[in-house]
Amino acid sequence: MLPMTPRVELCPLTLADQDEFCALVRASQELHQPWMQLPSTAEEFRVWMHRFDDGTNLGFLVRVRKTGEAAGSVNINSVIRGRYQGASIGYAAFAPSAGHGYMTEGVAAVLRHAFTELRLHRLEANIQPGNAASLALVRRLGFRREGLSAAYLWIDGAWRDHERWALTAPAPWTPDPSLPGV
Repeated sequence: MLPMTPRVELCPLTLADQDEFCALVRASQELHQPWMQLPSTAEEFRVWMHRFDDGTNLGFLVRVRKTGEAAGSVNINSVIRGRYQGASIGYAAFAPSAGHGYMTEGVAAVLRHAFTELRLHRLEANIQPGNAASLALVRRLGFRREGLSAAYLWIDGAWRDHERWALTAPAPWTPDPSLPGV
């Protein structure tokens, strides 16, 4: 079962979410640019959803429990096992619900899921230096800044620098059986 808070719940992102997701991305275009590009058409959404096929990427909607409304999305990307036991996360609020703390709760719930159920040891968030709202979110959740990755991701027609933030699992931590020597 996916974690929830008194105000939000996580739901796996599925093809059935296409229309709602794309409409919210279109409504959030001003909020997302130039920080990220999410699928805004049915075709883009279907192509984008293939990234979740092999289990190394996981997508969630953050839903407001009271209304069922999608407040945003959170992805766990590029899960690597073995000696690393980590992944990166990406997240985006949807404009109609932005500014109410739903994404802080939703990302916190994803962190709990990643560290307990998935038994990951390390999560990274890579954020453009000018994205004040996203930087504030990772600070609230206890991430530490580890450095700057120059020209890290191709977004909105250019290679964008990103600050690298990380968080490791709180103790006690139960390692995944794929960790060598466990």
